[in-house]
Amino acid sequence: MGGIPSEQREVAALLGRLTGAAPIETHISAVFVGPQDAFKLKKAVTLPFLDFAPLAARERFVRRELELNRPNAPGIYREVLPVTRGADGGLELGGPRGPGREAVEWVLRMAPVPADHFLDAIAARGGLEPVLLDALADAVAALLAAAPVAAGVDAPARMARVLEGNIEGCLAAGLDGSQVAAVAEAMRARLAKLAPLMAARAAAGFVRRCHGDLHLGNLCLWEGRPVAFDALEFDEALARIDTGYELAFLLMDLEVRLSRPAANRVMNRVLARSFDIGMLAALPFWMAQRALVRAKLEPARGQDGMPYLAAAARFLRAVPPRLVAIGGLQGTGKTWLARDVAPLLGVAPGALHLRSDEIRKRRAGVPPEQRLPPEAYAEAESLAVHAEMFAAARQALAGGHSVVLDAVFLDPAHRAAAEAAAGDAAFTGIWLEAPLDVLRSRVAGRTGDASDATVAVLEHAARADPGPITWHRLDVSGDARAMLRKHLALNGNSEA
Repeated sequence: MGGIPSEQREVAALLGRLTGAAPIETHISAVFVGPQDAFKLKKAVTLPFLDFAPLAARERFVRRELELNRPNAPGIYREVLPVTRGADGGLELGGPRGPGREAVEWVLRMAPVPADHFLDAIAARGGLEPVLLDALADAVAALLAAAPVAAGVDAPARMARVLEGNIEGCLAAGLDGSQVAAVAEAMRARLAKLAPLMAARAAAGFVRRCHGDLHLGNLCLWEGRPVAFDALEFDEALARIDTGYELAFLLMDLEVRLSRPAANRVMNRVLARSFDIGMLAALPFWMAQRALVRAKLEPARGQDGMPYLAAAARFLRAVPPRLVAIGGLQGTGKTWLARDVAPLLGVAPGALHLRSDEIRKRRAGVPPEQRLPPEAYAEAESLAVHAEMFAAARQALAGGHSVVLDAVFLDPAHRAAAEAAAGDAAFTGIWLEAPLDVLRSRVAGRTGDASDATVAVLEHAARADPGPITWHRLDVSGDARAMLRKHLALNGNSEA
């Protein structure tokens, strides 16, 4: 990582003595983690994208880091401390300041986070289970919602500059020139098509002062919940971005490090909370852009950048969008099957999963798992829920993204509307069935789910006449997952 600059080695020695630890280094900082405190020292370096050489700059940016991160992670970010020289000539951390005791360095005091609590480490050991992925998505959705709008940003021009920098960086890093050129050509063509959308999203307030570096390594478990830290403090341009581009870094990281199902689950949970369906049209491009960032940086870390270049190419592959609607009584496993097939459909990171239960909860302003009163299920509200679901499906399909609809679809009019929402895209309707006793047992044992259905609700629905079922009927008392994949011509690999 280049080591600690010579003029800061005395300060580094002090921090090492206070913590009893060797530094954890990046190219721009050194972190000393002790049992009670962690101290972050910004290196006095000048790089193409930052200048930390002047002491005043290090003070300014260490204070900016505290300002940016404390609202989201107050327990982790504690205070900025000066390093001064005492009367005996030795260095002191946080001592009194005055004439003759000016600061010679500035340090950020933080809480120590165990190494195994960082989400990249948790992912590496296979610990990002669905419950944790949902909690991660909720934390990210809240972060995006709280980010202040950044006005006056020319989003397409900024993406073009980032793209050209990434291409130059990949070539300078020694990556295969022909493959870089192919990705570059595809990226430029895609950006030209997306430029009007990006500009419109900027005008609508979707460009915000974001975290800017939201990948698994900058997320950790703190007091049992995922928390983002280490927001980008030294470059406002790189942090004033579309919220979709912000999310894309995490989704790219999840897909490459873990799996597409993990990325797809987080994407769908975030969109269930924000309902920002408009980001989907640009999401594969943004994921490819983030992959190029990694591709150009990996060689400097002694790693191979080609897997990320290959990922960028994969994200850009065009796949005709399709709509799959899954209906059936409560307890037939609609959501379980929808989540299984969504990652396998369409472009990265898989299909948009629109679940009527989650739309209803968002409209009510509550988390997906919070129960709603009976009036939330009045006919007028149900009509509004389905109208939003079909409108979102049309918008996603128009942007080139596949969709899985997940609702009871007991009303023939709802099934007809689902088919109509497909427009020119391919449509597949699936109707799930199982013996009523099986469904009663499943509904009675369900916990921590967005569905509020009870056994009484199930039995009431079972007595209703759904009319002629023209969708493909699937008996879910058997291996429904394999049967559905076979019917949809999916073999466990993404269509992309």
